[in-house]
Amino acid sequence: MTDGTVGLPAAPPVCARHTDRVSYVRCQRCGRPACPECVVEAPVGVQCVDCVREARRSAPAPRTVFGAPLRGGRPLVTLSIIALCAVSYLLQLVLEWETWTSRLAFYPPLGDVEPWRFLTGAFVHSDAPWHVLLNMYALWIVGPQLEAAFGRARFLALYLLSAVGGHTLVVLLASLASLDWYTATVGASGAVFGLFGAFFLAMRRLGRDATGILVILGINLVLGFVAPNISWQGHLGGLVTGVVVGTLYAYAPRTRRTAVAVAGTVVVTAALVGLVVARYALF
Repeated sequence: MTDGTVGLPAAPPVCARHTDRVSYVRCQRCGRPACPECVVEAPVGVQCVDCVREARRSAPAPRTVFGAPLRGGRPLVTLSIIALCAVSYLLQLVLEWETWTSRLAFYPPLGDVEPWRFLTGAFVHSDAPWHVLLNMYALWIVGPQLEAAFGRARFLALYLLSAVGGHTLVVLLASLASLDWYTATVGASGAVFGLFGAFFLAMRRLGRDATGILVILGINLVLGFVAPNISWQGHLGGLVTGVVVGTLYAYAPRTRRTAVAVAGTVVVTAALVGLVVARYALF
C-alpha cells in the first residue's frame, strides 16, 4: 500500500474579460482565453478585442500621397466656403450696396487702410446670379478632391492665399491713371483659379493626365482678356499663387511635409504682404 496525494483537476480556462465564461479559445497575440464575444477574426487565428484595440492605437494613421489624414464624410471646408458665399450673396440682394457689398469688395484705393478687403472680396459677387453660381460650381468640382488630398488646413490656406494673391496682382498692375485702380473687384474667381493650378500639379504628381485642366485654365484666362467686366489680373494672380503654394504642398519631401507646408505658407503670406506694402508705398 502506497501513500501519496492525488492532484486536483485543473480549473477550466475562463475569458480574461468575462471570468464567468469558460473558454478554450486563446488570443493569438497575448495567449489569454477569450469568449466568443471578446474575439475578432485575424488573418491567422483570432485575437482578443484588447489586442485589436491596442494594435489600432499604435498603428500609423492612413494618409494620402500628400500626407493628409484619410477622412470619410463630407468636405467641410469646401461646403463652408460655398455656404459663406451663398449667404453673402443673399445679403447682397437684400441689403444696400453701401451696407454690405461695398464694405467687403476689394477696392484698390482702400487696400492699404482696410487690408481685410484682400480676403473678403472673394466672398462677394456681382448681382448677376451666374457669377456666384459658376464660381461655386467650379469650387465644387475641384474643392472636395483637393481638400481630401491636402487636408483641411492646407486646403483652406491654399484657397485664402489664392484669393489674396489675385487681389495683390490687381494692385501691382494698376496705376492711378487707369480705371482698374478705381474699380471694385468681387468674386471667388482668383481663389478658384488657384485651386485649379494646384489641382493640375497634384494630378501631375500622381502621374495622371492633366490636359483637361490646362484647357479649362486656358479658356478662362482668354475670356478674362476679351470679355468685359472680368478681372484678368485677379485670375492670373490667383493662378500664380495657387501654383506656388500647390508646388509646396504636392512636392514636399515625405519626411518634412509639415515643416515645408507651415514654412511655405508663412513665406508666401509674407511675400504677398511685402509686395502690397511696397506697391502702396510708391503711390
